[in-house]
Amino acid sequence: MKLLDLKKKGIVIKEQVPLSKYTFTKTGGPAEYLAFPKNEQELVQLVTAAKQEHLPLTVIGNASNLIIRDGGIAGLVLILTEMKEITITGHTVTAQAGARIIDTAFTAAEAGLSGMEFAAGIPGSVGGAIFMNAGAYGGETCEVVQTVRVLTPAGEFKTYTNTEMQFSYRHSVVQDNEDVVVAATFALQPAAKAPILANMHYLNALRRYKQPLEYPSCGSVFKRPVGHYVGPMIIQSGLQGRQIGGAQDSLKHAGFIVNKGGATATDYLDLIHLIQKVIKQKFALDLQTEVRIIGRPTD
Repeated sequence: MKLLDLKKKGIVIKEQVPLSKYTFTKTGGPAEYLAFPKNEQELVQLVTAAKQEHLPLTVIGNASNLIIRDGGIAGLVLILTEMKEITITGHTVTAQAGARIIDTAFTAAEAGLSGMEFAAGIPGSVGGAIFMNAGAYGGETCEVVQTVRVLTPAGEFKTYTNTEMQFSYRHSVVQDNEDVVVAATFALQPAAKAPILANMHYLNALRRYKQPLEYPSCGSVFKRPVGHYVGPMIIQSGLQGRQIGGAQDSLKHAGFIVNKGGATATDYLDLIHLIQKVIKQKFALDLQTEVRIIGRPTD
């Protein structure tokens, strides 16, 4: 079955849609084809159709810790935000890949389940959190994952254990094998609801105080090198506040790059490369990006 057949069956598939409409940076070129599957059946149909038509397949989650180049993305792009069901069974919470990790954490908290407090302010989806082993304030996704349900490139469903996910710092096995995260189950601990929520509200207040949430951004841009902190190195290099086009290294938190207005993905990437170059010269360190960078460069 081809994409055209799926459109005739009622699955919404758009063409040449600017992805800047969906990214947290408000940048990014067009998707050749864009679809929002509503359930696992539609997801399988779309993945199968892309394979049959030899189209590249890209899943971009909630598009928070992501930069899409201005040339856009060839093939089929899937955004799974319509697949957002969250259920609780005993001391576990299962969330579909498109559910926000924030919503999952607060659902757990309301049920008196502890362990996901660190995720109270992470803006990404569950699938994105699994994909990159997202973390904040001393916690990481891998610490609470029990199992992960995926759709393989062959169109088959498979369940990984925590160990099989091969989690490491901002990495998981699905970055390497092209599996699509469909859902995840988190194993949590029972606790009093009030202290859990109080801790989450405190972490969110801290986040608002420290991070430039008033502007579009892709979140923390660089991985933290062992024994170093990126923000202070950028400040010491005289790069805080540096702006290229509409992209500026944040005056509030030097580890963030914000869109001050009219930024392009190329502006972001040029500023990232400048920071990497200067940090290399000053500290002899190769800064690696934490943000995922995908898509085609402009001609």
